[in-house]
Amino acid sequence: MVSILRIIKFALQDIARNISLSFMTVLILVLMLLSVNTLLIVRAMTRQAVVTVKDQIDVSVYFNHQVNEEQVQEVRSYVDSFPEVTDVEYYDRDAVLEEFRVTHKDNPEIIASLDELGENPLGPTMVIKTREPQDYQKIITALSIPEYASIIEAKTFADTEKAIEKIDTITRQLEQAVLVLSAFFVVIAFFVIFNTIRVAIYTQRREIAIKKLVGATNWFVRGPYLIQALIFTTISVAVIGVVLYGGLAFLDKYIDVIFSTQSFLTNYFSSNILAIAGAEFGGVLLLTLSTTGLAMRSYLRT
Repeated sequence: MVSILRIIKFALQDIARNISLSFMTVLILVLMLLSVNTLLIVRAMTRQAVVTVKDQIDVSVYFNHQVNEEQVQEVRSYVDSFPEVTDVEYYDRDAVLEEFRVTHKDNPEIIASLDELGENPLGPTMVIKTREPQDYQKIITALSIPEYASIIEAKTFADTEKAIEKIDTITRQLEQAVLVLSAFFVVIAFFVIFNTIRVAIYTQRREIAIKKLVGATNWFVRGPYLIQALIFTTISVAVIGVVLYGGLAFLDKYIDVIFSTQSFLTNYFSSNILAIAGAEFGGVLLLTLSTTGLAMRSYLRT
């Protein structure tokens, strides 16, 4: 226990002696973690954007106003038989008319023309949702058979495949840019940590020699540098945690408006905090320990 306390003491002394290099090391690690978390934010937003776009896609089937209930139910049963279909909403003539009046309530000419008819000229409507956007064309094709030509007036489908493709393209480009940036900071962190340990060893070469003369083991000499790696890792992860949640709270104000959610990014990171923090802590610790080990191997002759 005494040896461990002494190792920790020496590690803290080394950090204080080289405070500028220690600060730069932590700063580079924080920037590296920031780029990694930016990648996670981009991916989370992309997935949510795709989900939002998919939720807005549907096929609207407009029936002839003279269609009877039996014919409508036949079409509905036919549509429900497709495994790609996840939901079918049916609006009868009265509901369609009411929706039409609400939509055009600011256009008195249309409302007046509708009142002059004296009857409901609109037919029922069926709104169909599928699992994937590419399934909609299959449903439209299936409903274009001659048997339904006389009862279905129109079918509309807002094709958002291109929108989803654009989202994927932009995401891939952003991810590639962030990955390059992350790799850049990893390389910078490697050299900064390497030189920090090398400088610490060089400035303490006489102390190290004295320790060896009085019987200090190799692990006792190497211990402070390994503890430094652990301290750098802990501080950088803690700092990025504070910075990240402050930034997420700021970004959520704008992201929530786009996705109509509440604290989307904050909730995403909170629900995955253990996995994200654990992976980042382990990754940074592995980087700092391996770099420290290499520096000691190259410059600490035992």
